[in-house]
Amino acid sequence: MTINRRDAMKNVLKLAGSGATLALPAVAVQAASAAKTRFDHGVASGDPSVDGAILWTRASPIETAHATDIALTWHVAQTEGGKPIRSGSVKARAARDFTAKIEATGLQPGREYHYWFDAADGTRSPVGRFRTLPKGKVADVVMAVVSCQLYAGGLFNAYDAIAKLDRVDTVLHLGDYIYEYGVDGYGADIGKKIGRLVEPRHEIVSLADYRMRHAQVKRDVDMQAAHARAAFICVWDDHEVANDDWMHGAENHDPKTEGDWDARKAAAMQAYFEWMPIRDPKPGQPWAAINRSFDFGDLATLVMVETRLLARSHQVVSKGEDILPDEYASMLAERARPDRELLGPAQLAWVENTMATSVAANKPWQVLGNQVVMAKVAGPDLERQLGPVAYAARMAKLPAMWRERIAAGIASYRAGLPFGFDSWDGYPPARERLYAAFRRAKSRPIVLSGDSHAAWANDLHDASGRLVAAEFGCTAITSPSYGSLLPGIGALIADANKGEVRFCDQDGKGFTLLTLTPEHATADSITVSTVMTKPYTQATAARFRTHADRPDQPLEKIA
Repeated sequence: MTINRRDAMKNVLKLAGSGATLALPAVAVQAASAAKTRFDHGVASGDPSVDGAILWTRASPIETAHATDIALTWHVAQTEGGKPIRSGSVKARAARDFTAKIEATGLQPGREYHYWFDAADGTRSPVGRFRTLPKGKVADVVMAVVSCQLYAGGLFNAYDAIAKLDRVDTVLHLGDYIYEYGVDGYGADIGKKIGRLVEPRHEIVSLADYRMRHAQVKRDVDMQAAHARAAFICVWDDHEVANDDWMHGAENHDPKTEGDWDARKAAAMQAYFEWMPIRDPKPGQPWAAINRSFDFGDLATLVMVETRLLARSHQVVSKGEDILPDEYASMLAERARPDRELLGPAQLAWVENTMATSVAANKPWQVLGNQVVMAKVAGPDLERQLGPVAYAARMAKLPAMWRERIAAGIASYRAGLPFGFDSWDGYPPARERLYAAFRRAKSRPIVLSGDSHAAWANDLHDASGRLVAAEFGCTAITSPSYGSLLPGIGALIADANKGEVRFCDQDGKGFTLLTLTPEHATADSITVSTVMTKPYTQATAARFRTHADRPDQPLEKIA
């Protein structure tokens, strides 16, 4: 079943949950008169430091025609409703879609702060909070790890759950904050069923399009609540521009109908920097260079990488919709080419140096914030694993198209093709170069991954079989996966990859909660019961732990 997940899920969604009641559009509009500035998109903070963070909002103009910059005053207080200890001026500029972003500094490390914005007409924004990075000795750090929030794919119940956490120091967003598809594209069936239709209705290509899609996501009340709860540390994946993108194009970009790729990419990145609480690009550096690191006192270093637009080589692809047997050898040969890249030499050297510096400072944890799954994942042989009778019964419930495609997929897996080519499994030499960098840095890092719409716990091994890292993949906030087509397939994927994949859940939606202490790193895969309606319940689907003093030991599953 080595097939394009985007195309697969278009059809899977037609088989997804039914009987959902109509949900009210998730729009948060401040209760203010039409004559005043509005803060329709809430507030957000990001990229925390030991003495501050980036603070963000958007001041919606009363009339967009001929609108001018809107003057705002920002404030930071030690308590909600407290007296400001830091204040300043900032403009929501028309040239930046009336978004405003500043860096508050001069604060104390490891402290929680509250912030808000005031407009000149007396309108006040919602109040958010963030925690500065700790300095010195640190007892623990709690991170919520998220990715893949298809607006039309369901309600953001996972963000409501994050907003209600008793403790969360930061939220790591590993990409796919928005999706580029139109109202009849990916997720259309669920979106129409529950009243979540995308804006604009067409696939987004222009700067105005990307801005509108970001604005829609930020109007969601659960999205706003999560942003107001904690600072986000973000990177993009592919859908912030277009599906399966790489340096010079994307699977979902046709120059004949959608124009120049570089122009579309530039528009998407501009909207991203306007609408996200992230530091703007460094002068002299390409916009795509958003790799950066964060130190959590003496406990951990977080290394956020970029795997899409800086250096990624074109993915290995088949000639048609399905992979034919006569393509197996050529695709495997292309996959094995040593010059194929994901990070590129400069970023790889930076990763190694950053991790080596952290190890030299005796920090027990180096955490890699990374977009795509790193583990070696062979596709499941459903016929062999289920047995002929059970397999035939499962296939009989599916349309003929799916029976044929799954059979073709099984044949490709038996020939040695991986479960996917867009992940690190499509770039094995580049993965080995990264593993070698881990060894030289004397680090056994924790790898965090998004993109797959599934939860993972993986023991990562290099080509020699040596254990080099632990990987925790977060499932999607809403985006569907193969579990919508074949419930329980995650367990079969894990069974087909014993030794590397310890846990795979292709069914649940939610997030990963990572807790670091000097002794342990514990990952809880949190799932919500539904993305179709409210209310919902939540549960822990799996819990795995790794020990700082046992770098050669595999992950420990905690009951």
